[in-house]
Amino acid sequence: MARILDKARYGGFIVRKIAYWTSTVIACLALFGALTYLSGSAEVAAGFAKAGYPQHLRIVLGIAKPIAAIVLLLPGFALLKEWAYAGVTFALVMATISGYLSGDGVKGASLPLVILMLVAVSYFTRPTNRRLIGNTFAPAGA
Repeated sequence: MARILDKARYGGFIVRKIAYWTSTVIACLALFGALTYLSGSAEVAAGFAKAGYPQHLRIVLGIAKPIAAIVLLLPGFALLKEWAYAGVTFALVMATISGYLSGDGVKGASLPLVILMLVAVSYFTRPTNRRLIGNTFAPAGA
């Protein structure tokens, strides 16, 4: 019986590991795509203008998103990872709302929402060595 339980635990570990790395790599590839914001192409500038964003935000996001992707992929840096997850989540929530309200409706909101879901899967399936506090979601003192 103990062998069966050990195999089940190991199988769950593998599924969690695959979910973590798959979601993290895909989300980070999307974040690296923000490097195109730095190109200053007419299409990128028009997209930011349509959403009502100032052009300097394009530069900030073009730098911050790839840095967040690097932090999420590197081992260690637990505190920086928390900040990266928070910043990316904030940016993607705002992009989802902006995409919806800019006249594109669900079509404009779908890509940032999918990336946001991948970031959430990545966050909640992280290994304990990539967490700031450990592997528990229990309230403090519980």
